[in-house]
Amino acid sequence: MIMQNIVAVIGPTASGKTALSVELAKHFSGEIISADSMQIYKTMDIATAKPTEEEKQGIPHHLMDFLDPCEEFSVARFCELAKTAVTAISGRGNLPIVTGGTGLYVDALLGDMQFEETEADPVLRATITADVEEKGVDKTLEYIRTFDPASADRLSVGRNPKRLIRCIEVYLSTGMTQTQLNEKQAGSGSAYNAIKIGLTARDREVLYERINRRVDLMMENGLLEEALRFYQQQSGDTACAAIGYKELLPYLSGELSLDICVANLKRATRRYAKRQMTWFKRDESIRWFNIDEQSFDEILSEATDLIRTAFY
Repeated sequence: MIMQNIVAVIGPTASGKTALSVELAKHFSGEIISADSMQIYKTMDIATAKPTEEEKQGIPHHLMDFLDPCEEFSVARFCELAKTAVTAISGRGNLPIVTGGTGLYVDALLGDMQFEETEADPVLRATITADVEEKGVDKTLEYIRTFDPASADRLSVGRNPKRLIRCIEVYLSTGMTQTQLNEKQAGSGSAYNAIKIGLTARDREVLYERINRRVDLMMENGLLEEALRFYQQQSGDTACAAIGYKELLPYLSGELSLDICVANLKRATRRYAKRQMTWFKRDESIRWFNIDEQSFDEILSEATDLIRTAFY
């Protein structure tokens, strides 16, 4: 089997993934596949830092801005759509570039994970859901850690209640942990010849300052108005988990001042970036670049050489 060449540009939020991906795509006739679990949703533009048409610079972007916020989406569905996109892009003689900060999506795609559905028990799910709602995310993660520490670490990145519920449901209904099920479902090997390029900062405060500036810019660009429209539409639970909306809800409901909510948003985004780095740092195959030690042009030059040497 001929392995398809693919590049992944990954790292925490606000590290510059979009800009680097676009420049690499311009160098290698590339097309970008988004690996962001929130940029898939339509209308959620500012909160998810979805690139503008100007930022895309004419480069085709796939798996972005196509799903209604009331619809659910899974990693299995992502892999299905992403694999189709990779095949189509390669068939056109172009280079697929997977870009995003959702580590589970990237790992599942490049690791060729296979998925099989376990039959749902509505009563069991309702019971687990009520228990999670009562305990909250932190205590639920502590419970999951008692029988599946690896899944607890993985789920602490996104802190998505639905995934916590699913993890417990799998364990109680099958007797297998989610980690064991993932190992069982793991593919025989990746179908891709992948180069993984990671962006980070050795001085974490540099990244955090970039995050703070990004949040300020989002507010200037209308994030508050977007959040108000979003909640008026009463969209789905998965989309509601997007950082950028739930932190502003206390202001929209008259509970907290806007300054406090914006400060909470910055803190939540910094914490999310830290969880992203915890996830990605486990992967020793990533070639890391520090944005606080090299200029953008230097990183682009080295990344370009890396790809050219491997693929051309």
